[in-house]
Amino acid sequence: MIIILKDGASEKQINELVDWLHGFNVKTNLVDGVHQRIIGLIGDTTKIDMEKIQAKEIVEQVKRVQEPYKNANRRFHPDDTVIEVRGRKIGGGTLNVIAGPCSVETEDQIITTAVAVKEAGATMLRGGAFKPRTSPYAFQGLGKEGIRLLCEARKVTGLPIVTEIMDLSDIDLFADVDIVQVGARNMQNFTLLKALGRCDKPVLLKRGLSSTLQELLMSAEYIMSEGNNKVILCERGIRTFEPATRNTLDISAVPLLKQKTHLPVIVDPSHATGIASLVEPMCLGAVAVGCDGLEIEVHNDPKNAWSDGAQSLTPSQFAEAMKKIAAQAEFSGRPIDKGQE
Repeated sequence: MIIILKDGASEKQINELVDWLHGFNVKTNLVDGVHQRIIGLIGDTTKIDMEKIQAKEIVEQVKRVQEPYKNANRRFHPDDTVIEVRGRKIGGGTLNVIAGPCSVETEDQIITTAVAVKEAGATMLRGGAFKPRTSPYAFQGLGKEGIRLLCEARKVTGLPIVTEIMDLSDIDLFADVDIVQVGARNMQNFTLLKALGRCDKPVLLKRGLSSTLQELLMSAEYIMSEGNNKVILCERGIRTFEPATRNTLDISAVPLLKQKTHLPVIVDPSHATGIASLVEPMCLGAVAVGCDGLEIEVHNDPKNAWSDGAQSLTPSQFAEAMKKIAAQAEFSGRPIDKGQE
C-alpha cells in the first residue's frame, strides 16, 4: 500500500500517522520525491481500512500495490484448492456437472429428474428449496420440505446435493446439504457469508448481477476469513445493456479468476442466458476456457415448470449435451469426475 501525502504536511502530522500505522503491525518507509512525499507500507495491509487513511487530513491519495484479498489469492496459495464432496473432487483436474431443476416441486419431479441426470453423467444434483424471485407473487420454493425431498433423491441416486440458502435464520436446515449455494443477490450479504465461514461445509458462491471479479473474491474472503476454505466460485452472467439474453455470460472471467485465485471456478450457463438452446454451446465454451464444473438446469417437464422453464433442458436434451461436454472435457484434459465408482 502507498500513501501519497499532501503538500505542507508537517513532520508532527507525519509522525502521528506513521505511529498510527505501526499499530497494524506493518512497516513504513517514508520517501521524499521531487514533488511529493510518499509512505510505503510493507506487510499485511488487508485489515487496514483505506477509507480511514484517506480521511486523514494530510493524506492526498491511497493506493494498493497488491490485492486486498489474502486467503483467496493465488499469490499466497499457488496450488489449486481441491474440495472433496462425497467422493467427488471439485478442482484438481476433473470436471463436475451439477444438474437438476431450478425448483424442487414434488417428490416425483425431483427423483425422476435426479435419476435422469445421473444416467446422463451428472456428478451432483441441484435443486432450489428456497427460491429468490423477482416477483413476490412467484413460487418461492418448498423450504424445509424441499430439502427433505433433495435428501430423498440423494438416497435414490447417491448424488451429492446442492441448494441455495437465502436467510441466516435457515442455516440449521442445511445440516444435511452437501454444498450450500449463495445466490447472486446474496453475494454481498456479509453477515450470511461470515456465518457460512464458521461452518465446515463447502459453499458455492455466485457472482452478483453487477459485481466485479474483485468484489466476488472479496466475498469469498469473508467466508475464508472465518476459517472455511471450501469455497467454489460461480460465474453466472452479469447484467449489461444487452436484452437478447437474461444476462451476459462473462466467459473471460474463468481464466482471469484462475490467474487470481486458487479456488475452483464453475459456470452456470442456464441463469446466464435464460434460453435453453444456448446452454449447450455455453457449456462447451466454459469447458474450453478451463472451468472446474458446470451448473445446468434440467427439468422433466420444462413447459410446466414452476420456475425458469425457459432455460431448463429436458432430460433427453441434457443427455445429448453431456455427450459433447464429455468429449470437450476429455479433449481439454479435464475429464468428467467419476467419483468413487
